[in-house]
Amino acid sequence: MINHKGTVRLESDRLILRQFQLSDAYGMYKNWASNTIVTKNLTWKPHTNIETTKFIIRNWIQNYKNIDYYNWCIEERNSSTVIGSINLTNIDNINESLEVGYCLSDKFWNKGIMTESLTLVLDFVFNQMEINRITSKCAINNIPSMRVLKKCGFLYEGNLRSVIKDNNNKFIDCKYYSLLKKEYKNS
Repeated sequence: MINHKGTVRLESDRLILRQFQLSDAYGMYKNWASNTIVTKNLTWKPHTNIETTKFIIRNWIQNYKNIDYYNWCIEERNSSTVIGSINLTNIDNINESLEVGYCLSDKFWNKGIMTESLTLVLDFVFNQMEINRITSKCAINNIPSMRVLKKCGFLYEGNLRSVIKDNNNKFIDCKYYSLLKKEYKNS
């Protein structure tokens, strides 16, 4: 059985993973939510105004009341800048599995930020939530995301054909990865 904790604060030397606050709206909008480069491999269109970002954050804040809701804001510790998000979805309480997804400002790509963020979340899900299996999928052309997953120990399982719609409402194929608790380095 999953030991739900909710979106608790997670920290490393460079990063703070925490719940979103309405005051994060401008940073989220500016740093990634309105950026077509960042959102090209995602399922949602870039935000066209900050009101959209505020609306979404308000919904997330409401969801934090649920102990089984996990959506972290990634904050750079030194600058207190909000630079991305990482979340857990498709939670299966019976089979103790879930899926992870993430998004990061392109200004922070290729700096190990997402690998570090995902490592914090993996430590949390395997050591505190007692998850057995975590999965992730990414567009077949999203090489940076594949690199993050491989660095964190995920194994490629295969392609999923026409599994999700991209932000242009077209079905796309995705690469599918998983990591088991028994394979995780800190279990």
